Amino acid sequence: MPHDVSRASLPRRQLGRFIRRQREENTTLPQSQVAAAMQWSHSRYSRLERGEPGKVLDRDLVELGSILDIEDDQVAVMIELARQVAEKTWYNSYNDLIRSNFDVYMRLETEAHSMQIFRPDVVPGLFQTSDYSRTLDRIFFPTESAEEQDRRAELKLRRQRNITRKRNPLTADLVLHESVLHTRVGNDAIMSAQLRRLADLSTQPNLTVQILPFKAGFPTGTPVGPFFVLDFEPGMNTTTSSSLVYTETYTGAIYLEEEADLSLFRKAMAEIQCAALDHTASRNLIRQVARKDPHQ
Repeated sequence: MPHDVSRASLPRRQLGRFIRRQREENTTLPQSQVAAAMQWSHSRYSRLERGEPGKVLDRDLVELGSILDIEDDQVAVMIELARQVAEKTWYNSYNDLIRSNFDVYMRLETEAHSMQIFRPDVVPGLFQTSDYSRTLDRIFFPTESAEEQDRRAELKLRRQRNITRKRNPLTADLVLHESVLHTRVGNDAIMSAQLRRLADLSTQPNLTVQILPFKAGFPTGTPVGPFFVLDFEPGMNTTTSSSLVYTETYTGAIYLEEEADLSLFRKAMAEIQCAALDHTASRNLIRQVARKDPHQ
């Protein structure tokens, strides 16, 4: 089932899911009894388990650990997660530009170790040139000032450091439908530059780009919308699922963490990658379209 995480960060969600699992596995206590033992309202405790905003102190988690029979080392993990909730991120200064349902994805993207992306419609933000991005933003945010548009473009460039930084860059496998190469955004020069950028990025060791050709039809047997499978490196914060799926529509976003959903989207990605052109053929096609004279 999708989780309503439009107001929750990754550490907050991890903390909530871990506490809920410990309560269910270690005790027979319902939420109401745990809340009473903590001298909290039921709603406050239930928000904690759902990963929604709310201040929680170290001593609260120590007491909660005692009530739920959680080992001391796991309580330490809970405290670390709670402290991460309060940490500021590099994109805090852009909060006024980030849609309410996208701040969660921003944190996930920053913390992910690797991701798989399928876009049948548009070049994803991590791979966009500034002009391609600005063209779309001017249409989608028509009332913004020139200064706001500049900051939005700056935000996109900052995000791209996730895949271009030299130390531990994000690994990304991207599959685009061939129609994306021919769907004009801006003018011919903008599209040509975007495609050249895409081809150049595909040569980086942490990135792969494949094109799903028109002739491939529907590899999954049905049209599939855009989706991202994000994987997080195991380590300190392994109290919950280390992977999730992000899908987006015109009106909002959905985050899926259940194993059944992950398996379904991984299967879809494998089928799409199998039907797509290989990396070299994809790069050649991208560069061919980038060189093509649109007036011929």
